Amino acid sequence: MTAVLEAEVREARKVADAVARARDLTIRELHEPIEHRDAERLLGRVWRTGPASPPVSGDLMRALSHAGAYVAGAFLDGELVGVTAAFLANRPGSSAELHSHITGVLSEVRGRQVGWALKLHQRAWSLERGIESIAWTFDPLVRRNAYFNLTKLGAHVVSYLVDFYGEMADGVNAGQGSDRLLVRWPLRAPDVIAAAAGHHIETPVAAGATILDTDGDGRPRRLAMPDGPTIRCAVPADIEGMRLDDPALAQVWRMEVRTAFQEVLASGARVAGVTKDGWYVFTRERKNR
Repeated sequence: MTAVLEAEVREARKVADAVARARDLTIRELHEPIEHRDAERLLGRVWRTGPASPPVSGDLMRALSHAGAYVAGAFLDGELVGVTAAFLANRPGSSAELHSHITGVLSEVRGRQVGWALKLHQRAWSLERGIESIAWTFDPLVRRNAYFNLTKLGAHVVSYLVDFYGEMADGVNAGQGSDRLLVRWPLRAPDVIAAAAGHHIETPVAAGATILDTDGDGRPRRLAMPDGPTIRCAVPADIEGMRLDDPALAQVWRMEVRTAFQEVLASGARVAGVTKDGWYVFTRERKNR
């Protein structure tokens, strides 16, 4: 390990520890079977599944932990309130990368930034092992997750994945498809180092050039493909509530956002970020005439 990387590892650990401490959290790896059973129950609560079909079983987390993968928990006053699990991805032609498969936080502690503390712990853990990037997927319709991943963490969108998991039967995703954005978090990039220290860069609101908007009834309103260098795409303010109150409308949003993303990405644009009020912003270079 070079002196520069050693210094970055120390700083990453220092930042992670400070964030957890400021929120009265303890973040640590889970190694014992009883801890993995507790983690299984927590994930079941978050995804509203029955005990027979948790999102990730305690047995699997036990195996991952024993094999040297990353399984960690966040504790508040000694109680488990968040869980995350990840494993090594080794793609041909690419350097080693951690794939973060799942992160769940109890809704009761959502305002405490448990997910932020878990992600910083995961970053420090990865850097300590010479892993310089982490990838994961998330539902592009969940606005708060999009802002957290792309703006607060500084992750970059790699691709849009249609029905990545196939049909899901949990209480969050059932009947809604499983489209995901794959993102990559380059752990040593200057913007990521700044974001980890709490200095993230907000994505500016792009005026005009809209491919998908919201009408007065909360329905998606499709517009023609813009021709400019900046494009924006709306998502619902609360897709999770909509899935409970109006699942048919939530499905319409899924299809419209899918089509918008596919068209814009196919045009050569990339996702530049997400604004605080929920607009995806795409940018593309103008072709020389």
